[in-house]
Amino acid sequence: MNSPFTYKYTAPQVAEKNQPTLFLLHGMGSNEEDLPQLVKDFEKTHHIFSLRGPIVFNPGYAFFTIEEEGKPNREVFDKVLVYIQSFIRETIVEFELDSNQISVLGFSQGAVLAQALALTMGNELNSVVALSGYIPDFVKNEYSKRSIDHLDIFISHGDYDYIIPFQWGAESKDYFERLGAKVTFKTYNDGHGVPPENQQDLVEFLKKN
Repeated sequence: MNSPFTYKYTAPQVAEKNQPTLFLLHGMGSNEEDLPQLVKDFEKTHHIFSLRGPIVFNPGYAFFTIEEEGKPNREVFDKVLVYIQSFIRETIVEFELDSNQISVLGFSQGAVLAQALALTMGNELNSVVALSGYIPDFVKNEYSKRSIDHLDIFISHGDYDYIIPFQWGAESKDYFERLGAKVTFKTYNDGHGVPPENQQDLVEFLKKN
């Protein structure tokens, strides 16, 4: 597969037909080894692809750059979003994945992209997990969006998140609900991270969806 991304792939330990797939998108300064630990419960049953952001951002990588708080660089964001869309579509073909069981999980910067993918890919995804993210204004106001009334989405945020304000997560919940998605919204007594109870809740959500 001709892809601009470095990625980590884990095949299901028990091979069966029509198994689900998870695509993982990390936060700024991290890498493709970060998020698989959150979904270890699915290693037996799921295809798992964890992507590395293409931009060096010490001590790790990033998917896009930021002009100011809550405002990604539009040119970079547009390109990486298209690259991720292409990666998902090409992966489905090359690995002969079940196109009806595709989920995206992202943390922080990855959650921003996961929510943008939900809006732009529509029924190509069946569930999305967005941990501590937001939806950029230009995505809401300028992107061409597809119907998401079929979508199950899990949105979570720390009450004391000083990197991405809690209110932005609540606004994402309201936005997706207005568009008809089925939203599970969870908050935690935490900052910018994924506490154990958050992991438990997202695992339960993915098992149901």
